[in-house]
Amino acid sequence: MNTTLLMCDAHHFRIDYEINPYMRTSVQPNLAAAVAEHEAIIAAHQAAGRTVERLASRPDCPDMVYTANAAVVRGGRAVLAKLPAERDAETPHHRAWLTDRGLDVLDVPYAFSGQGDALACGDLLFTGYGQRTDRRVHAVLAEYLGYQIVPLRTVSQRWYDLDLAVAVISNPHTVAYCPDALDTPSRGRLRELGLDLIEVSVDEASRFALNLISDGGTVTMSTGAPVFAAELRARGFRVVELDTSELRKGGGGIRCTALTLDNPIAVRSS
Repeated sequence: MNTTLLMCDAHHFRIDYEINPYMRTSVQPNLAAAVAEHEAIIAAHQAAGRTVERLASRPDCPDMVYTANAAVVRGGRAVLAKLPAERDAETPHHRAWLTDRGLDVLDVPYAFSGQGDALACGDLLFTGYGQRTDRRVHAVLAEYLGYQIVPLRTVSQRWYDLDLAVAVISNPHTVAYCPDALDTPSRGRLRELGLDLIEVSVDEASRFALNLISDGGTVTMSTGAPVFAAELRARGFRVVELDTSELRKGGGGIRCTALTLDNPIAVRSS
């Protein structure tokens, strides 16, 4: 679970456009600080025993650091994202890297925010819609990747991707979420699954608390969510908190910066 990750560097990170509520072209990140934050995230992954593979960012792709939006990968297959027009230039680089690695890559004709709206939890796939992803993509993900889809609709652009509102902590048992970020039917679907659910406040979720990466033992998350971090520690998880104040100016935290490559294929009983 999240032990092999693809990441792009932050060397060309900047705010050229505004496609989520966190972006302001008038508020540019400090590039040196953003690069340092990103390198600290990589170092934390490596210290936790995770493997980080790298894809060089491109000068014309200021959001390429948010690699999670590239696709969803399971086994030897990947469903490529269909990103907002402002990020179109990233997709050929994502496709080339995945293809060169030997994956069978599928394009979709509908808007799809990649792993930002598709969080694996065992054979379940929490799939966001209502903001960046067309719900018709869900059937493609189910058929091509073999997941049981759990559709979850976020209530506003504040939660433009599902990975700002939901986090898989221990696969497939423990899931954290912000109830106020999901509509009523979605909250019901999540609660009916019989998972161990941790509720996170709007205040902490708005500081990217849920935009984290967990391998089931170590949780790597942003600073600014002391209540949630304490709850994780009380449950026996090792928690590493990192500053992401510059990276968050583009609307992304720790989960946004890495595409998971090791989602296991479904185990079929004979």
